[in-house]
Amino acid sequence: MRRPPVPEPPAPQPWWRGGVLYQIYPRSFADSNGDGTGDLRGIIEHLDHLQWLGVDGIWLSPITLSPDAEWGYDVSDFCAVHPELGTTSDLDELIVEARRRGIRVLLDLVPNHTSNQHPWFVDSCSSRSARHRDWYVWADGSPPNNWVSSFGGPAWTFDDATGQSYLHNHLSEQPDLNWWNEEVRDAFDAILAYWFDRGIAGFRIDVCNGIVKDAELRDNPRSTPEDTGDAALYGQRFVYNANRPEVHDVIRRWRRLADAHEAVLIGETPVESMSTLASFYGAGDDELHLAFNFPFITAPLDADAMRTIVERAEAALPPGAWPAWTGSNHDMSRLATRWAQGDKRKIRAALVVLLGLRGTPVLYQGDEIGLVDTPLARVALRDPLGVRFWPAFAGRYGMRTPMHWSGAVGGGFTAAAVTPWLPLGDLTCNVEDQRADPASILTLTRDLIALRKDNADLASGAYVSLAGPSGVWAWRRGGGTAVVVNLSESDATLDGISGRVSIGTNRTRDGEYLSGPVALSAWEALVVQLASP
Repeated sequence: MRRPPVPEPPAPQPWWRGGVLYQIYPRSFADSNGDGTGDLRGIIEHLDHLQWLGVDGIWLSPITLSPDAEWGYDVSDFCAVHPELGTTSDLDELIVEARRRGIRVLLDLVPNHTSNQHPWFVDSCSSRSARHRDWYVWADGSPPNNWVSSFGGPAWTFDDATGQSYLHNHLSEQPDLNWWNEEVRDAFDAILAYWFDRGIAGFRIDVCNGIVKDAELRDNPRSTPEDTGDAALYGQRFVYNANRPEVHDVIRRWRRLADAHEAVLIGETPVESMSTLASFYGAGDDELHLAFNFPFITAPLDADAMRTIVERAEAALPPGAWPAWTGSNHDMSRLATRWAQGDKRKIRAALVVLLGLRGTPVLYQGDEIGLVDTPLARVALRDPLGVRFWPAFAGRYGMRTPMHWSGAVGGGFTAAAVTPWLPLGDLTCNVEDQRADPASILTLTRDLIALRKDNADLASGAYVSLAGPSGVWAWRRGGGTAVVVNLSESDATLDGISGRVSIGTNRTRDGEYLSGPVALSAWEALVVQLASP
């Protein structure tokens, strides 16, 4: 008799699907040499914390050479390490030591623009016939159209020497590259290959949706009273200087390079439409691996608002696509402040949301201890946005202040006698104290990450919304796990959940068996292993 065919084993899941990523702002993570600025060796010295926490990958905000007009987002050499942060050898050691602990290293890629001190742009400004002239966006007129900079004012600066204006969608020190030029595309292929060959496991792509501009440089349409977000803020819809369909050609090209190195591409995709967000995944397997969901980041910590965003994302994403979720980053107020207003109950609930959804969660340094933003005085501002718009906007550096490793003077970030590059906050919130406390936010975060690794439903199971009372957001993951979060100030009761609590924000409920109506206190969350039907 012929034996029945042996079924093929399922393909292994990519490491980033079941994993947790952790964003590091290197200047503010750990200072190893006592100059008040965090550095690569400081990250190496704290890899044991990240291994203990259970993260699978770290994304480093820019570490490449920069004159720091926009603090690393104005790159003057894409293949060199900023000397204030360390050396290429330090980065090589970080990659090796991280991998030894099961952690991959991702870099920040800034392809939209360079520094005005980059050799390409210096040459581009030398004459209209310069070798790199067409590597940037130059046009007649002062300005050639109505495009505005994200830092305010026209997105064009006139160059007296050559009699044309160059485009900068951000600071004038950040001239935009011309992605219609094939040589620019080839140059970035080489940049990606250089870092992949050094062991980098992927990139977060800055301004991913804005790389390619309209070839005709047409005026953006004015915003309408119905517009929200950036369109309302800047008075125009970003139709021609962002979100161009041709950007997908660039991303598909990078995806082929990334897949050849088993690397991951994560897009900064600040778009409001779910269909536009989904478009950056392409067919689900040929563009970005992950795209940040900005409607989720900017939503309130509210059951109806967040559930609606997640359901729309789940419906819009193409088959095979995988969401990415985060509540904080270097540009957005930390979740402990923006979502939770410093309330530890809300912080715990928010962490259960992030670590309980289908997709890859990305924590920002300090999220694991509930670190809040640190208010900065005018004299302490280092952010050009804050300097320009003070006092209406204090800038982004309140969420870039140093990590708190201990309650000692210097916060364990730097030596006690050293003034850190940005002020420290309330040092009663720190890693050392919380690591010793089984009821701390840090312990909850670590235990949630560990549960994701042990529970196949949480690692890769589908998302299905469950019915619940007002203020309660409940969902099932896979076939046997439920996440229940009360995002309100009122106690609530939820029907239809039976099983054992794996983890609760009230840790005394861990292991409790639920049967019948489930009582939830205000801002309480539970992860439940459902009883078999």
